[in-house]
Amino acid sequence: MAGRALWKGFLKFAEISCPVALHSAASTSERVSFNTLNRKTGNRVKREYVDIDTWKVVEREEQIKGYEVDDGRYILFEPAELAAVVPASDKTLRIQSYVPFNEIDDLYFDKPYYLLPDRLGEETFVLIRDAMRESNVGALAQAVLFRRLRTVLIRAHGDGLIATTLNFDYQVRSAKEAFADIPKLKIEGEMLDLAKHIIRTKAALFDPRTFDDRYDAALAELVKAKMEGRAVKVKKQPAVEPSTNLMEALRMSAGFGSARASKPRSAAARAAPAARPAARKKAS
Repeated sequence: MAGRALWKGFLKFAEISCPVALHSAASTSERVSFNTLNRKTGNRVKREYVDIDTWKVVEREEQIKGYEVDDGRYILFEPAELAAVVPASDKTLRIQSYVPFNEIDDLYFDKPYYLLPDRLGEETFVLIRDAMRESNVGALAQAVLFRRLRTVLIRAHGDGLIATTLNFDYQVRSAKEAFADIPKLKIEGEMLDLAKHIIRTKAALFDPRTFDDRYDAALAELVKAKMEGRAVKVKKQPAVEPSTNLMEALRMSAGFGSARASKPRSAAARAAPAARPAARKKAS
């Protein structure tokens, strides 16, 4: 079951409208969670807004949004003023264009949702899904979702569609600026060969079932130990030091021992048989 829908509306495909519903595709509800308690009484505590000068609690009806224009100076906004700028919504995901998957930079991916047909839209939904799958494209659509006009990437997935909200351009930081201080180095020769050898030995298919949330598993074990009255040992985490001898570390990682050991042979070298020494002529 997909669970409760977070949004219901229509998917607009040219002049065709299909009733659809958005359901969350990822959830943190299965994680171990804790409440904050008063150590002395064991009672739960709650958060409150307090005035930073008087330290008195400010009740909800006395709270107001403010935009800081200078140090300690704010422009105040009433709830009705903020509500007036929320985009009007007609509950429609309008497809704007279709794009090849290799043109979509995953830096823009925000959050995935399952898009399912709602009520009587199954036939239209399947038509849109199969047409996009056979065309090997994703659809860029726009709709007002959660108070903002959002751009959504829609793509076929199994029997349904995945709708992934995309980050706005201003939210994605410039990769050029982020990488500006990385020195311009050229790595080649044996070091690069060893690194590629390590990659080949670890080649695998993507399988999310192998992902291990070690922290959450450790929390669950900690809770179980406490419930059973077992002593909890606090382990000291080993320090990770950067490699000082990159070549030595590469060779050890590749399983070739020290840097003095023979380097890995190429595929052609491994396939070629060793040359035999020339036969001696018999003495006459």
